[in-house]
Amino acid sequence: MRGEFLDINGVRLYYYAAGSRGAGEPVVLLHGFPTSGHLWSGVVPLLPTGHRIIVLDLLGYGRSDPPRSGIVDLRSHADRLIAVLDNLGINFACVVGHDVGGGVAQLAAIRYPHRVSRLGLLDSVGFDVWPSAEVKLARAMIPLTRHLPPTWILSIVRADLLRGYQDRERGAHSVDLYLRPFAETAGRDALMAHLLTLDATETNGFAPRLKDIVCPTAIVWGECDPFLPLALGRRLCATIPGSTLDVIPGAKHFLPEECAHHVAAAIGKLLTR
Repeated sequence: MRGEFLDINGVRLYYYAAGSRGAGEPVVLLHGFPTSGHLWSGVVPLLPTGHRIIVLDLLGYGRSDPPRSGIVDLRSHADRLIAVLDNLGINFACVVGHDVGGGVAQLAAIRYPHRVSRLGLLDSVGFDVWPSAEVKLARAMIPLTRHLPPTWILSIVRADLLRGYQDRERGAHSVDLYLRPFAETAGRDALMAHLLTLDATETNGFAPRLKDIVCPTAIVWGECDPFLPLALGRRLCATIPGSTLDVIPGAKHFLPEECAHHVAAAIGKLLTR
């Protein structure tokens, strides 16, 4: 496993690669808000052999550059994803996304159907039923929060994120890691940029085109996700032709961390379809 930076249209994106360049198609794993590629660390070792695994930190997250002048809406993330594939010499890949990463994956499958061979959506954003009320409140308070200490803002975000874990002790460790890039004043500005783009306008806008997705699609959902309800997963499954829905009983939002074996098995099954 090795990590590298790629220069994509003037910004540096961090990724790490695992697996091997076997006969199987590559697999790209996308995280959501406000996480990073660390989200997939328990899943990667469990994936089938013979596949090149690419774990990407989206712009403004993890080790990738902060947003600065880079746009962090779903369309821009999807365009940068395709640029990453181009840079790595990957013609097509199985793209799996969690949370906002699922929105990026949906849009990539719609706009670049020849580049997304299979689609995996884990507790993904979609349609017009997100973000949560807490995120909407945080967005509304941005004119005020821009002037507050980063530690105050992060304490609010941290408390909310912990609701997405069954194991709060594990969750606390992960959340602290995810929020580390946002701990300084510049980080606060990056967090504000992300919050401003957590808006259903994009997903609702491309929702009518979900029926045009033709690649095999697997949807996995936590039964008790407090942020993105199971009804959203069912709606995605009913809209994307031939898709399957796998519900994990009792699970919450952060499935790649807390249900790694289940998630890896679902991706493995998707790769055989």
